[in-house]
Amino acid sequence: MSRWRWLLRRLTRKLWFRAAFFALLAVVTALFSAVAAPFIPYEITATIGAEAVDNILGILASSMLAVTTFSLTTMVSAFSAATSNATPRATRLLIEDRTAQNAISTFLGSFLYAVVGIVALSTGLYGESGRVILFAVTVLVIVWIVVTLVRWMEHLSRLGRVGETTHRIETAAREALREAARLPHLGGLPPVMVPPAARAVEPEGRGYVQYIDTGLLSELAEEAGGAAHVAVRPGAYVHPGRPLLWLDGPFDDAMAERLRGAFTLAEERSYDQDPRFGLIVLSEIGSRALSPAVNDPGTAISVINAGGRLLAEWAVAMDRPPAEECRYRNLHLPGLQAEEMFDDFFRPLARDGAGVLEVGMRLQRTLAMLAGAGHGRLAPMAARHAREALARADKALLLPAERETLRRLAEAVPAPLPG
Repeated sequence: MSRWRWLLRRLTRKLWFRAAFFALLAVVTALFSAVAAPFIPYEITATIGAEAVDNILGILASSMLAVTTFSLTTMVSAFSAATSNATPRATRLLIEDRTAQNAISTFLGSFLYAVVGIVALSTGLYGESGRVILFAVTVLVIVWIVVTLVRWMEHLSRLGRVGETTHRIETAAREALREAARLPHLGGLPPVMVPPAARAVEPEGRGYVQYIDTGLLSELAEEAGGAAHVAVRPGAYVHPGRPLLWLDGPFDDAMAERLRGAFTLAEERSYDQDPRFGLIVLSEIGSRALSPAVNDPGTAISVINAGGRLLAEWAVAMDRPPAEECRYRNLHLPGLQAEEMFDDFFRPLARDGAGVLEVGMRLQRTLAMLAGAGHGRLAPMAARHAREALARADKALLLPAERETLRRLAEAVPAPLPG
């Protein structure tokens, strides 16, 4: 994905962008009636008076402003609920929810449409023919508002709930993992030993890598007559002293600045090119559910199931041939490491759920399932985390029978376990 396409994708996810687009469309639609008025036959214009349209627009203007305010208040409440019950890192997905954005934008656009229509009617801009078009468009707007309201009411029943939030995070992580399986090294080659003559390029600031423009890096490396060895993936925290990449070729300060421009840094991580972030956020939801204040093992079990599905699907996808050939032969980038993803997801859940038998059982069964996924690709990591989870549970569980139950499940993971 090119940098401009990535920026456009991020822009279109903003609530203000969709609301501004709908508002502009509403104003254009309201004024369109005056432009199209000459094409309406006189016989039709005589049947519709100005008062009929004016009354309908007045109702729309007053009601849509109230509905917009109510919807915004509901969304803020949903964000607060997701922050309290799930994790603050999940609110970004709720803000980018298209159904919510479409609802808010439709209500705001309908309000502006009605206001512009009332003002235009008051100034006599439409005339008799224009009122006919305005009336027809108003009827269509009302139909669209009704459809949007019905969808919005159904959507409100799920917005901000822990289960819905977990599902959204799982979907975002699945998309990132599929993209990582399609392009394991973001279109480049696997990492190799960095030549001794290569020089490092370090960032000038600090932050998380959100996006890497591999196309630009390849062009710059070709311009320098060498190969670029990227040291980080999206999601890594970088700072002066931690190189972004090494370039095997001569370059000056101006070239170094252009190379830094291929990396987008931010204070927070992003779901797009960072599958590990989705797994981390899922793990945070499970850990919060296991806290004494919440005490919801069922949510933690649902989170473990979600993470198990994601990792199993990724293992299967990695066994398939890459969907696309390497695009950039002069670019070397690290790939996703299964060890890091297992540590991100399972370690917090094993720590916080060590004293809950049901969570430990689900954890061991999920690890046993993952040990056989992808032709055994994940078996070493699954076995290691099964041992660690069992060791934590041995110290947290009080009853010997519960510890023995977990031990039998851990032995189902195909690897030698301590007696």
